[in-house]
Amino acid sequence: MASTLLFGATILTVDPQDTILDRGWISIRDGRISGVGPHSACPDAGLFDEVIDCQGRLVMPGLVNAHTHAAMILFRGRAEGQSLLTMDGWYNAIREPELAMKPEDVAPAVDLSCAEMLMSGTTTFCDQYFFADEIAAAAANSGMRAVVAYGIVQLGDVEKGRDELAKAIAFLEYQRSADGRIIPWLGPHAPFVDNSEDLLKVEVDVALRHGVGLHLHMAAGPEDNAETLARYGLTATAALERDGFFAARVHAAHCLDLSDDDIAVFARAPQASVAHCASASLRSGRKGICPVKSLREAGVVVTLGTDNVAANNSYDMIAEMRTAGLLAGHREGVAQVISSRELIRMATIDGARALGLDHEIGSLEVGKAADLISIDIDSPGYSDCPDVAALLVYSGSGRDVCDVWVGGERLVAERRLTRRSYKEIRAAYGSAYDAFWSRVAAQRTAA
Repeated sequence: MASTLLFGATILTVDPQDTILDRGWISIRDGRISGVGPHSACPDAGLFDEVIDCQGRLVMPGLVNAHTHAAMILFRGRAEGQSLLTMDGWYNAIREPELAMKPEDVAPAVDLSCAEMLMSGTTTFCDQYFFADEIAAAAANSGMRAVVAYGIVQLGDVEKGRDELAKAIAFLEYQRSADGRIIPWLGPHAPFVDNSEDLLKVEVDVALRHGVGLHLHMAAGPEDNAETLARYGLTATAALERDGFFAARVHAAHCLDLSDDDIAVFARAPQASVAHCASASLRSGRKGICPVKSLREAGVVVTLGTDNVAANNSYDMIAEMRTAGLLAGHREGVAQVISSRELIRMATIDGARALGLDHEIGSLEVGKAADLISIDIDSPGYSDCPDVAALLVYSGSGRDVCDVWVGGERLVAERRLTRRSYKEIRAAYGSAYDAFWSRVAAQRTAA
């Protein structure tokens, strides 16, 4: 693999000291970061196969979208007026048309999602959905890193639960990319609401046996706690702890309705994290707001995710940082209760930590995989500022991303995809979209 030197950039390393370098440099060899430093120590350009002048650019770790459903780009703009964080809204807007989905719909949808994520600076995403094999294959083709959790929805059907679990186990056993970029997990959709207590107990055993994480929705809708409070006198979080669920790595999305006792459950779990999806939460109309400040103060890893683009409409993780910061200030009644630097860490190293990948990605440190992005900070909306982190979070946009590397491979060069053209991806998606919604219409007519 070619060696590369980037120089002249403002560099957000997101290392333990939160080092920021003015006119800094970063070198890449064999897909890994071989050096990072200040202008005064920049190595000889003649030692590298490729040299890139990054003046006017911000270079930082690739963003980690810690919760999404890439195939659901098929539903973008189709859930207006529906709250997707309630059972009724999800079932009516999403689940019913999902029944018409076929494997051939998935790859073009995930291709487009990966293109949008890459072009807005995301290098790693955590997905939970059906058709996990197709999602994993499409993610691998994009060059991105992905944790793909096989989504299990039981909805009271015991036989279906057994069948889906068997397929999930097969996925765990066979779906791991040779280059390590695609990692299989298990994805119980939601505890107790659509995964029974018995199934949940088996799922945690499977996760522990295979050494994988569990990615699920938790405290997302009013049904979550209503179900377990009526049955056990416990919140869903407390009921899961009682059943040993938190013995495994647990990565929970949304977490809008956590009590102080629920937060304590996460804090004492060995490997528990939360994916805060601020934009999707706001758009849902739910009054609950994820208690990010309290979770972080308790020592819980809190990450950021877009959720699906029916609930959000965008994969822009820079916008997600901004929304998360604003929402936390609104919830706590304190301006900037989470600093811009903390928000950047939530979208990078904390996301990597939640997925068990912080040894490999999430910060620009020697020896780590070269997953990094460059952002044009000479473009409109940016100006001289003493705090480049605040400039990025509150003035920036994913549309300002110019270049993206994953494992040292330049997947976006000057705003253009390198493996496959965006135009080709968009055209293939358009055909798949038309075919899918025609099938949904026929299904509804037949019913």
